[in-house]
Amino acid sequence: MSTHSRYPADRGLTARMMTTVFLLGLLYAIFVTALFLAKVPLALIIVIPLAVLFVQYFFSDKIALFSMHGRIVTEQQAPQLHGVVDRLCNLANMPKPRVAIADTDIPNAFATGRNQKNAVVCVTSGILRRLDEPELEAVLSHELSHVAHRDVAVMTVASFLGILAGFLTRALYWSDLFGGLGGGGNRSRGGAGGGNDNLVLFELGALAFSALVYVISFILIRALSRYRELAADRAGAILIGQPRLLANALVKVSGEMSRIPTRDLRAAEHFNAFFFAPAFAKGASLSSLFSTHPSLQARLEQLAKLEAEMGRGAAA
Repeated sequence: MSTHSRYPADRGLTARMMTTVFLLGLLYAIFVTALFLAKVPLALIIVIPLAVLFVQYFFSDKIALFSMHGRIVTEQQAPQLHGVVDRLCNLANMPKPRVAIADTDIPNAFATGRNQKNAVVCVTSGILRRLDEPELEAVLSHELSHVAHRDVAVMTVASFLGILAGFLTRALYWSDLFGGLGGGGNRSRGGAGGGNDNLVLFELGALAFSALVYVISFILIRALSRYRELAADRAGAILIGQPRLLANALVKVSGEMSRIPTRDLRAAEHFNAFFFAPAFAKGASLSSLFSTHPSLQARLEQLAKLEAEMGRGAAA
């Protein structure tokens, strides 16, 4: 976190970010070593992943805006929105990020970018129509805290490692590196009898291990994502001094999600880890079972507790 930002530091978030990145890095190192010993081409396990990481890290803001159909807006195009961001950045003593609007009715917001100097805060046209200015300010305070805490960059790297594990799992399954496991490829390489049996066991073990790496990555990223949302709620509410406004915005946005067509929600679910509030389609889904966000109740309870603490502090 920037030493100049007035957002309160969160040691719990910092510790979790460091732990998650360390565990994911260690897990991937073990995975790469195993694949290297199995004589998998270096291009598949090192060169291509590093190229993808470079693109995702340095162009994450452009990728995010493209995915959400967002566009950068000037002060002349969105004076009210820029005014809110200006006030918050002055209050937080942090550089002003670029400001964007995504043309979708889904009421939401997100922040992206590898650091404070290369950040973008984006709101949807849907949230602009539904929230009044104080509520919008509370939401943007939440989003700017992600930038101040640098958890946007950490989530970008952590998500990359999880995605990479999934990619390698599928690549191993469908490639001919292990005898065409996905398509019943040529089994003659190992000879007859026990040779074939050993090859099959090796193939299955490699696939199971790569799948395990993906599952562990998925769980670690989801756990970090839920905690960072609670941290952003707390930091954002403390900065503006009114947890109640953020609670009101949460209730309003979550309630309005039910009015959004299921098709649109499903299309946006892949972006939930970066949203202010998750875009859950109606009915059960993997996104709702393994949520990127804590429950609405947990978030509101934290804000209510914070409101009471701040009220007692003011009274004293």
